[in-house]
Amino acid sequence: MALTLAGQLRIQAHANRLANHRLHRAMAAMSDAEFQAPRVSFFGSLAATLNHILAVDLYYIGALHGEPGLPQQYAAFVPATTLAELAPRQRASDERLIAWCDALDDAGCDAIVDMDRGREVQRDRAAHVLAHLFMHQTHHRGQLHGMLSTMGLAPPQLDEFLMPSDASLRSADMAELGWREASVFGDGKPLG
Repeated sequence: MALTLAGQLRIQAHANRLANHRLHRAMAAMSDAEFQAPRVSFFGSLAATLNHILAVDLYYIGALHGEPGLPQQYAAFVPATTLAELAPRQRASDERLIAWCDALDDAGCDAIVDMDRGREVQRDRAAHVLAHLFMHQTHHRGQLHGMLSTMGLAPPQLDEFLMPSDASLRSADMAELGWREASVFGDGKPLG
């Protein structure tokens, strides 16, 4: 079976969840002070970076769902002060994105998404919105990866999800998340 754009976006939504799962697990033993500590980064801490990812995710996923009042929701975002508080909120957001992408078909990739920016409404196709969202998440997770490296923590591997042939590298995480290869990748058969 050929991979469609909708299928690839669905895989990327799952990859996002898996990457966040691995990051949160790698950070689970750190103290709240370490989570909040100033670090060299665009947002200045692990906490601020993770909260930025979540706030932006909530905005774009809300836009995909056609929710009203997105600028107000974004402005009212309350940052999590601990990883224990942030992780379930991010998980819920990730799972909402997966559900949206699981229902996506190729025609839906061309649907226009209105993104209320307060002063204007930006309009783009759903596939473009998702591509932007996935790039945003990847960009900031890279910053988190760098911050963890400077702390002496082993940053988790985050890029073993988009290719079916990498199945053995993610099987434990897939089991933890309750996923099966065939449900995410279709037939799940690597080439060659």
